[in-house]
Amino acid sequence: MLQVAINGYGTIGKRVADAVREQPDMEVLGVAKTRPNFEAETAIQKGYPLYAAIEERADQFAEAGLEIAGQVEELVDEADVVVDATPSGIGAQNKELYEEYDTPALYQGGEDADVADVSFNARSNFSEAVDADHVRVVSCNTTGLSRVVAPLREAYGVEKVRATLVRRGGDPGQTSRGPINDILPNPVTVPSHHGPDVNTIFPDLDIDTLGMKVPATLMHMHSLNVTLEEDVDDTEVRELLADESRLFLIPEALAIDGSGKLKEYALDAGRPRGDLWENCIWEESISTVGRDLYLFQGIHQESDVVPENVDAIRAVTGLADAEESTTTTDDALGIGL
Repeated sequence: MLQVAINGYGTIGKRVADAVREQPDMEVLGVAKTRPNFEAETAIQKGYPLYAAIEERADQFAEAGLEIAGQVEELVDEADVVVDATPSGIGAQNKELYEEYDTPALYQGGEDADVADVSFNARSNFSEAVDADHVRVVSCNTTGLSRVVAPLREAYGVEKVRATLVRRGGDPGQTSRGPINDILPNPVTVPSHHGPDVNTIFPDLDIDTLGMKVPATLMHMHSLNVTLEEDVDDTEVRELLADESRLFLIPEALAIDGSGKLKEYALDAGRPRGDLWENCIWEESISTVGRDLYLFQGIHQESDVVPENVDAIRAVTGLADAEESTTTTDDALGIGL
């Protein structure tokens, strides 16, 4: 069994830990936290060995009544691979630690692309991450865009992508980011950082992205216009996208008209934390005019990168190829609404 360390047990880290636990070929060696809080207590309740990420704060865990298994250096040393799920910028600072113990490391999309040997999306460039020492799992929005672009490129060729991203103001637990009562160009310049980030997956892709921030916490929303290299029929595109396991085409009959009902649907379906690991594409929004394709998709920013982290673990350790890994991950998590 592959021994996986999780450095950072917050929004992404705790989800990755739970996903790793469900896999038949890997297990959670331990998780690291900078301070005791409800997430640290939950980790112990779930049976994850808890490690102190900052030596000087180790005593705080005992004072809070939480037993730790050791320091993060011990965890990294014993692990086959470490998933760094720390806040943006901290992963780059931790890179020296992972190199010291010669432990392959995964980073999240909040890090600059140059922190890693390759930026990763399982559907698009799995093979490029095989046996790499440092891999960056791209952000939730870049993951969502890449999952749509990959099959379209393969089937029709893509001339141009134009995407407008309507972004949540903060995650539900990020009280420091809101509430806000505003609509903000974010950034006000064009393109937003998302287009260049997609180019770390598809270097030759012509893509423009614009972003805005709105007073919402549940999900992001993308409005996509993709100019293909040949005329297409919207029925044909629906069939193509429906064959992708991590794309959920929302049937019109479900009467899901927004992200609130999407989250309710996920909760009713028994998804942990109401997570939506798939891109959620409104089926009736898929329309074509000549070579131009249009659609709306919802991206759950807290969870869509979770299966990507699991697949990246297999890539860097050579545990499986792309097809085997994604199938195993999807089956273990129950991906495919």
